[in-house]
Amino acid sequence: MIELEARRMRHSGTEIIIRAVQPVLWLVVFGPIMGHLRAIDTGGIPYVDFITPGILIQSSIFVAIFYGLTIVWERDSGILKKLLATPAPRYATVIGRSMASGVRAVFQGLVVIPIALLIGVSFVTNPLYFILAFLIIFFASGGFAALSIIIASFMKNRETFMGIGQAIILPLFFASNALYPTEIMPSVLRHIVTYNPLSYMVDAVRSLIITGDLHQLPIDILAIGIFDALMFGIAALTFKRIIE
Repeated sequence: MIELEARRMRHSGTEIIIRAVQPVLWLVVFGPIMGHLRAIDTGGIPYVDFITPGILIQSSIFVAIFYGLTIVWERDSGILKKLLATPAPRYATVIGRSMASGVRAVFQGLVVIPIALLIGVSFVTNPLYFILAFLIIFFASGGFAALSIIIASFMKNRETFMGIGQAIILPLFFASNALYPTEIMPSVLRHIVTYNPLSYMVDAVRSLIITGDLHQLPIDILAIGIFDALMFGIAALTFKRIIE
């Protein structure tokens, strides 16, 4: 399923470019403006550098959370029934379809990173850190794609599905450490950040490609692993509702 998605992406260059417009606007317009205001203390890191990992994660999960639409299309076209007719267990189909979205997330990141370099973002010059960061983006996107499968199992209408997806992702994004440090948030938001999986994803990628400080990385990876396992498990249980 991952190979199939890679083949699709090879023939979808226009789609990748279109989806990159939003993160590029965040980096090229929003980041420099907020950086000139100097209103947010980012601990000595330039503001555009600070938000780059958050924009990478945001662009990835925006793709992943709407991946359930592909499942709905496959249900309507009959492809999903053929998949379920194979000897593969249901959870394998769920994990395969979810992780396939990680391919799109990686391609998205490969577009955003060069733009960030052009505007002067300073990255850690360690290729192993970059590889690990993209692996985290890959697996984190799989968890959100599994969440989209859960939503798709309850929502038969595509318009409603898209509305629910935005209602989930936007609050998670703004209630995370993607755009501002946790330390400057009100106490209520700090508690939300603690249970927000997106915050651990951003923190992991930021520590790998921007700061190089990895002391929090094991906790971040553990939190992402728990989130993915939970989403995969629930998606496997609710998957049969999609074809009912």
